[in-house]
Amino acid sequence: MATVPVYSTAGEKAGEVELAPDVFGIEPSQALMHQAVVTTLANMRQGTADTKTRGEVKHTTRKLWRQKGTGRARQGMRSAPHFKGGGVAFGPHPRDYSLSFPKKMRRKALLSALTVKAQAGGIMVVDALAFDAPKTKQAAALLSVLGLTEKKVLLVLDMPHEHVVLSFRNLPNVYITTADLLGTYDVLNADVLLFSRDGLAALESLKQQPLGIERWMTKQQGGAA
Repeated sequence: MATVPVYSTAGEKAGEVELAPDVFGIEPSQALMHQAVVTTLANMRQGTADTKTRGEVKHTTRKLWRQKGTGRARQGMRSAPHFKGGGVAFGPHPRDYSLSFPKKMRRKALLSALTVKAQAGGIMVVDALAFDAPKTKQAAALLSVLGLTEKKVLLVLDMPHEHVVLSFRNLPNVYITTADLLGTYDVLNADVLLFSRDGLAALESLKQQPLGIERWMTKQQGGAA
């Protein structure tokens, strides 16, 4: 079973913690991770790009010159795409780029990403990550001691603690999320996942809960009991 060191807020080693094998030790699926990243990036697109067609451009509809006898090519309206200021042919229009991703596949992709990150040594844990007041200097000192100043760090908490968030959010290359909002793209896009001990426990608890029909059956059994 894989273990990772636990550090204090001063950056000193304060023990080790075992990673749950069914969260950080599964057989990773590269195909599902790729699909999760594609879905996430597609769902981030606004789809508001728009261009005017020749029917939407404000131009006169008068025929520019007579059909024959001028020696020039025959033309119709000034709004044709080949004229300057005319409409755009085959341009983008507002559309929905969102893609769906089933829950079980989404979870398997996330667990695959966490496993890959754990195998690469990209998991670190801080014990009792808390601040009495917003202290960005103290947060920067912690990252410096851990050797994370030049790396892209994803800080994973159990809940958005105000002083912790205010301490870390202004640091460059540091991103903050909670265990319930962690996604496959977030994991793969970071160099290091920095968990609070409570954040790690919350993540393992969430990702070990059943899904689909298994979750329904668990609820039914609990109600019958």
